[in-house]
Amino acid sequence: MAHRATPSIDSAKVVNIASVVHRSPFRYPGGKTWLVPKVRQWLRNLQPAALELIEPFAGGAIVGLSALFEGFVERLVLVEKDEDVGSVWQVLIHGDGLRLGKEIMSFELTNESVIRTLGAKPANEFDRAFATIVRNRVQRGGILAPGASLLKYGENGKGIQSRWYPNTLNERIKAIVFHKRQMAFVAGDGIEFIRNNAFRESSAFFIDPPYTIAGRRLYKYSEINHEELFRVASSIRGDFLMTYDNVPEILSLAKQYGFDTALVRMKNTHHELMNELLIGKNLEWARRSDS
Repeated sequence: MAHRATPSIDSAKVVNIASVVHRSPFRYPGGKTWLVPKVRQWLRNLQPAALELIEPFAGGAIVGLSALFEGFVERLVLVEKDEDVGSVWQVLIHGDGLRLGKEIMSFELTNESVIRTLGAKPANEFDRAFATIVRNRVQRGGILAPGASLLKYGENGKGIQSRWYPNTLNERIKAIVFHKRQMAFVAGDGIEFIRNNAFRESSAFFIDPPYTIAGRRLYKYSEINHEELFRVASSIRGDFLMTYDNVPEILSLAKQYGFDTALVRMKNTHHELMNELLIGKNLEWARRSDS
């Protein structure tokens, strides 16, 4: 595995989030909608092709959903440690997802109904999933971590109504339910799952861990052993694509384990240009302008 000490940027191609179809029911901080075009390139260039994509830190799972829906893989496995986020995937994949969509459609979202829903102790997994979707839609930035506040102004002063699109959410949910026979959800630790499943040669891993710096504010489980993640990633028999902040500590780990690195330039929802570090076994495809 060749390592490039100074990752290069394909400056000719800038990924615009607005150009990517949104398939996840979540508004997810640190979500990877912008990376979907690069993931298509990655999966398209795999030889042999991957039959299964595994997301050990699923979050909003936009990458996995896109890969499955667009036919790049035959099966998708989502792994998530956060109990609230996991409850949504559990209901959508292994429970009554259509009922969740109907509940969203019939919910009259007001300050009072939101406070009541978020303040109640969930009686079951379904109630927890519904409350999680509501919280994700009404809290600032979609942040689910403890202490996050409700939207105050939102879009055009609409407040908590700003991100509440019941019809859109219902359609996304129905699409996920349609594909659920090709999906599996596992509640648990992402690093442990990689360690126990690294032998699966026909599987590709998309690894998007919570980042060290921003993670404390954005995610419930933000502290992970990054060096251990790199160690277990080195045992993956198939291929993997990892995404991280471009910081010296991570570049050092990539070099230590002989991984390839590349930078990808993206434009966020505020039209700001940003660079993200990709890590993998061979990222030559990411540096080719014709991929």
